[in-house]
Amino acid sequence: MRALLVLGATGNAGRMAVQVAKRFGAAHVVAAGRDPDRLAEVAALGADVTCTLDELDRAADVDVVLDYVWGEPTARALVDVLTARRDRGVPLTWIEIGSVAGPAAAIPSAALRSARVQLVGSGIGSVPGRDFLAELPQLAAAVADGAFDVRARAVPLADVEQAWTAAADSTDRIVLVP
Repeated sequence: MRALLVLGATGNAGRMAVQVAKRFGAAHVVAAGRDPDRLAEVAALGADVTCTLDELDRAADVDVVLDYVWGEPTARALVDVLTARRDRGVPLTWIEIGSVAGPAAAIPSAALRSARVQLVGSGIGSVPGRDFLAELPQLAAAVADGAFDVRARAVPLADVEQAWTAAADSTDRIVLVP
């Protein structure tokens, strides 16, 4: 893979996607998000370029987009990226992973007709299980080796209420442990 855009790179999953992409061969990673302070942190994790959601013309010539956002921001982003591409005939694969900004994105049909873009999902069934299994050992080894900056905090299940209340003040992923 040559170039990748992570839309929603300031969230925990997006931060991890930047790190995994760089570790496993992406030549150029663009991290996009809303919070400039958190974008600076993502740059330190390996993003080659960071930009806000209003600056996506800087990410126009990527090959793949990992979209953790969806909703209205994705509708705008898709149009911005497609119209800013130097060559709209170059394939772009847009992978929908999350929907933190909303479950629907009103994408203008003209945007889809005017560029070579493929929208794909990332849920169960969109990728064969054997493909997951083929990649898992290498990914698990990298995690075990401490190759990634993982912001996770284990919390006993009995403390779920306290963890839920405190989560608003933290950027860590809460992992409930029985």
